[in-house]
Amino acid sequence: MDMEAILMRMYEKMSESFGPQHWWPAEGPLEMMVGAVLTQNTSWRNVEKAIEGLKSRRLIDAGALCRVPFEELAQVIRPAGYYNIKARRLKNLAEFIVQRAAGDLDVLFGEETPALREALLGIKGVGPETADSILLYAAGRPVFVVDAYTHRILGRHGLISEEATYDETQSCFMDHLPQDAALYNEFHALIVRTAKTSCGKRPNCAACPLDGWPADD
Repeated sequence: MDMEAILMRMYEKMSESFGPQHWWPAEGPLEMMVGAVLTQNTSWRNVEKAIEGLKSRRLIDAGALCRVPFEELAQVIRPAGYYNIKARRLKNLAEFIVQRAAGDLDVLFGEETPALREALLGIKGVGPETADSILLYAAGRPVFVVDAYTHRILGRHGLISEEATYDETQSCFMDHLPQDAALYNEFHALIVRTAKTSCGKRPNCAACPLDGWPADD
């Protein structure tokens, strides 16, 4: 099989096992962007607690995030861990939105993908995974998100090397699959589900939907 067929078989096997994932779990694009920052190095359950705290104080708003005192913001997002670091990153993100687009995400997301990605990567505390999550899940751009789960699964199945970079792993998908945001959205969500279910640091291959893939046909 060629790489496109291999990857689509991967997608089909995970989808058959888990069904639709309905990602990203957020009520709007800014909430999604906030979640992408908060989810760094913590579980989604903790992120949800932090987001509920932000909602209760009407802080899911770029202007409000800029205005709220740093110490107050840090305490609100405390459940997400690394709260001082993440409070600064949230403020950096909010200031970026206000300065670049007057707080209007429609204006921000009207930019071309390469320019917007470069700008996002210029925000202190926003790396490729966070930037691409914003592009895919908030802006609806066909940019594949790579995380530790993606690297682990592809590496264990021999499709990338252990030393593969973020860009090399991302290219494995983007160079061989249609440029389709909905496909990339669901594909990444299924990878995360598979990794959490059976492809952890100690794999349970017998329970994994990818057991035998990519050479099972």
